Amino acid sequence: MSETTYRTHMHNPEIETMTRDELAALQLTKLQKIVRHAYENVDHYKKSFADAGVTPDDLQSLDDFGKFPFTVKDDLRDNYPFGMFAVPREEVLRVHASSGTTGKPTVVGYTKGDVDIWSQLMARSMACAGALPDDMVHNAYGYGLFTGGLGAHYGAEALGCTVTPVSGGFTERQIVLLEDFGARVLCATPSYALNIAEMAERSGVDIKKLPLAVGIFGAEPWSEAMRHELDERLGIKAVDIYGLSEIMGPGVAAECIEARNGLHGWEDCFLFETIDPETGDVLPTGEVGELVITTLTKWAQPMLRYRTRDVTRLESAPCECGRTHSRIMRITGRNDDMLIIRGVNVYPSQVEAFLIGQPGIEPHYQLVLQREGNMDTLSVEIEASPHIEPSGYDDIGKSVEHVIKSRVGVTCRAVVLAPGEVPRSEGKAVRVRDMRPKD
Repeated sequence: MSETTYRTHMHNPEIETMTRDELAALQLTKLQKIVRHAYENVDHYKKSFADAGVTPDDLQSLDDFGKFPFTVKDDLRDNYPFGMFAVPREEVLRVHASSGTTGKPTVVGYTKGDVDIWSQLMARSMACAGALPDDMVHNAYGYGLFTGGLGAHYGAEALGCTVTPVSGGFTERQIVLLEDFGARVLCATPSYALNIAEMAERSGVDIKKLPLAVGIFGAEPWSEAMRHELDERLGIKAVDIYGLSEIMGPGVAAECIEARNGLHGWEDCFLFETIDPETGDVLPTGEVGELVITTLTKWAQPMLRYRTRDVTRLESAPCECGRTHSRIMRITGRNDDMLIIRGVNVYPSQVEAFLIGQPGIEPHYQLVLQREGNMDTLSVEIEASPHIEPSGYDDIGKSVEHVIKSRVGVTCRAVVLAPGEVPRSEGKAVRVRDMRPKD
C-alpha cells in the first residue's frame, strides 16, 4: 500500500483537542443539565434519587456524581417499553431495541437532535479510525433494530463518504461488490470480516489487491491476536470501535488509526467512570474495573451512571494522534459474560487471545459448557486448518488443552473439527454454548 493510504483526518479538531480542564468544565455543565432533565421527566430517576437521598441540587462538582445511583439493564426492562423516555413519545424520532439473550428487549429512543449528534459522533469516530471524506464505505453491519448498521450509515454520510448499505449475509455478493465498487473502508463485526476473508480465499479472490485499507470493527469483543489475523488476511489496518445500544449505539468511542492503542471516548458527550464491580466504588484513572457511562446530551432517554458490565481501564495520558479525550483500553471481558469453571474465572476473549495464532487451527471457536454429575466441564471446539490431515487432530487438541491450562488455569477438552464445521455468524459471533441444565 502507498504511504498516503493512511492519511488522517479530524472531523472536529476544536472539540477533539480540548484541554482536560476545558473538557471537565464542559462535562459538569452538561451533566447538571441532563441530570435535572432526567429527574424531572423520568419517574424511575425520581424514585432512585429519592432512595439514594440525592437531588440534582447535590451535583456541584464531577466528584459529587459518585453519590448518585447506578442504572442497570433491568431498569430498562422493568420500564418497557417507553418508561425511561424523558420526552413525550411523539417527540421520539426513532426507536432501536436490543434483544439480548433473555427477557424483554431493551428499548432506546432518540429525538431528532439525538440522531444528529449520533451521526456526528459516528463521523468523528470513523475519521478517528482512518476513514476519510470522499471514501467509499462498505457497510456490512446489520440494519434494523440493531444500532450498528444505521449508526455506521449515517456517520459515514455525515463524514462525506459514499456508503454501500450491504448489511450482513450473502458473503459472495459482498466480495463482488468490494471488487466492483472499490471500497476503501469496511464496517463489520470482526468475526464477519473474517468470514469475508475466508470466502475470498475460497473463491480465488486476492482481497489484498483491492483498494480496501481500513476495517472499522465492533459489536463484539475481539483480541489483539484477532486484529493481527484481520490485518494479515484482509491486507488492512483493523481498528476497534465501541458503543452499546443503551447508551447510543456505535460511536461512543473509537481507536485512532495512528496508535490503535485504546479507544478515544468522546467526553464532550459522555462521562466515563470505572468502578469496583463488587462495591460500586469509583476507581482512580488507570485501574481496571467495570465501565460506567453517563450520556451528557441524549435528550430522549438519558442514561445516568449506566453499568455496562464491560471490564477495562481508562487512560488519560496524551496520545500520539493529538486527541485529548481519555482512552478506554481494550475491553478484556464482561462481568456477565464471565464463566466460572470449577472456581476459575474465564472470559471468552481471554481464551481467544491464546487460541488465535496457534499452529494448525483457524480463528473460529466455541466454548461449550456442560455438567457431568455435579461438575461443570468446559470443551473448546476449534477448527483445523485445511492443510491439516485428520490424523493430526489429536496432537492439535492436546496442544490447545495445554495452552488453555497453562495460560488460563482451567482444564478443558479440545474438540478439533474439520474446516468449516464451527458455526459462522453474519452478525455477532456466538462464542459460548451453555448446555448445562437450568436449575
